[in-house]
Amino acid sequence: MPLHFDSIIFDLDGTLWNATESVTKAFQKAKNSVDYIHNDITLADVQAVTGQPFQAVYHRLFPTLPAEQREEFSALCAREELAHAQQYGGTLYPEVEATLRYLQSRYRLFIVSNCQVGYVEAFFEHSGLGHYFEGHQCFGTKMLPKADNIREIVAQYQLQAPAYVGDTRGDLEASQKSGVPFIFAAYGFGTLAPAEAELRLQQFSDLQQLL
Repeated sequence: MPLHFDSIIFDLDGTLWNATESVTKAFQKAKNSVDYIHNDITLADVQAVTGQPFQAVYHRLFPTLPAEQREEFSALCAREELAHAQQYGGTLYPEVEATLRYLQSRYRLFIVSNCQVGYVEAFFEHSGLGHYFEGHQCFGTKMLPKADNIREIVAQYQLQAPAYVGDTRGDLEASQKSGVPFIFAAYGFGTLAPAEAELRLQQFSDLQQLL
């Protein structure tokens, strides 16, 4: 692991902000518009799948739904999720802007998320933090896994020593596959043993001490 990073790539949900309340409302609105989803979609349901690849979310939430209906419902949820993200946004974790301001003076900053197209832009609009980030990539652009999107950011911006900050096992695995050191946001939605992720944050502002 390099002793010096030149850039930091961030996950979004569970790392920079928590938008699960607005996403839950979006999914519930989509559920109310069809007659084949009978159980309410709860905040706990959404938190359990936050950060997973787009299609994996619906396979996990609705494993018995026929493929055609799952595809239709995922499209409805995606539309409502983006509309709710644009209208209501999410809640930034404490000290995010102050920490980004500190980091921007020392590192190049990016976002790679498993979200749909337009979601990162909604984050920028609601948070007012877009000017801290040099670039971003998401699953919805090319339907590529997170590891590939991390590699694309590294190649596109010619990063020499990046690190990836995320909060789930999927983030850890994407970092490993892309060959990028991982920093675990332990305050987010995932759980990792200390031996799995030695670099970890109990709060976002810990980055100022770590880096």
